[in-house]
Amino acid sequence: MAVKVLDFWATWCPPCNVMKPTIEELEKEMAGKVEFVKYDVDQQGEITQKYAVMSIPTYIIEKDGKEVARASGVRSKEEFKRWVEENL
Repeated sequence: MAVKVLDFWATWCPPCNVMKPTIEELEKEMAGKVEFVKYDVDQQGEITQKYAVMSIPTYIIEKDGKEVARASGVRSKEEFKRWVEENL
């Protein structure tokens, strides 16, 4: 799949836990168009450093292996979906 949403999160992060159901719903709704990849910053530190993630939750959209957009924090489902669709 050419478009990925990278989700950097942690179990102890309240905003990450708020976004979790939204991400899971969008993962189902956008199946076939977008691949969602989750990275636990505590377990996958090398990847977190590679992408220079400084706060969580952070979301990175990659298109054909290149970063095209980055966002962090809590967003509504509609706002998040619109952001992803704008970067397809």
